[in-house]
Amino acid sequence: MKAVLYEKYGDAGVLSVGDVVRPEPCKGEILVKVYSAAVTTADWRLRASAFPGVMWLPGRLMFGLSRPRNPILGNAFSGRVVSRGSEVERFRLGDAVFGFAQGAHAEYLVVKADGAVAHKPKAITYEEAAAVPFGAISALVFLRDFAKVKPGDKVLVNGASGAVGVWAVQLARHLGASVTGVAGTGNLDLVKSLGAEKVVDYRREDIADTGTDFDVVLDPVGKLPYSVAKRMLKPGGRYVPLEFSGREMIQALVAKLTGGPKIVLAISNDSRDDLEYLAGLLDRGEIRAVVDSRFPLGDITDAHRRVETRHVRGSVVLSLETPEAAAVAA
Repeated sequence: MKAVLYEKYGDAGVLSVGDVVRPEPCKGEILVKVYSAAVTTADWRLRASAFPGVMWLPGRLMFGLSRPRNPILGNAFSGRVVSRGSEVERFRLGDAVFGFAQGAHAEYLVVKADGAVAHKPKAITYEEAAAVPFGAISALVFLRDFAKVKPGDKVLVNGASGAVGVWAVQLARHLGASVTGVAGTGNLDLVKSLGAEKVVDYRREDIADTGTDFDVVLDPVGKLPYSVAKRMLKPGGRYVPLEFSGREMIQALVAKLTGGPKIVLAISNDSRDDLEYLAGLLDRGEIRAVVDSRFPLGDITDAHRRVETRHVRGSVVLSLETPEAAAVAA
């Protein structure tokens, strides 16, 4: 089978498409024919070993000290079940699925049947489904579980048009919050259409002038420092960065000791329950996926370079099947 491979850390040029042995499912596993897979910030950080600050050494120890331990990137996918191991009851052959598993930038992927995989929402395409596991689960977990957003809260989402931001705007609204979205000039209409009551053009306005009464400031892109965010938060407010380093760890400790606005530092997990929850919202049309661009597997370097601009409008996805083939398979 074809897969995207990288044998060393570096820029997008280290990526190549090669042939590897197709995996076979074991007990409790399913084999998925991948139709689409997201290319995320996690992918380019792993490829480049671009772990922030104090996370560099732990990242290298986890993913490979001198070279990548797993040569196939990708984690968010959609496709169909083409084979099953023994004792699999949740899925049948032919089921359309989406989920989160390492090594998704390949034509076939083995996934634990009781892991972070669920039936694909019927209302969306395979490409849209591939955009869900990384961005939507991150947004949901950080808003609902870590920031504890509740009805009536005022939430500011920085990078509101990005792969996580587009979901954060919608899910914060779903949780009952009033949302202000920060984005560039060309993306303001998109952010409004996703449910933001107010939008801020960071190219023309000073974000610090947006207000001082937010309950939560969510920063998925690492561009809004605590020194600015704390002036925008209520005394009991929460600053929630998805990217953080030693600086934020120290600031979190100081904030706890001095009683300032909290810094919530956490790492999200990917669960089947959350995928199924999001699938229900998608099928009912309460939230929607935003796909920035589509690339064939052979253009993987271009896909990575697009993600590295940090100016994507939703998610970048790889299309391993033609839309027509995926439609027929559905």
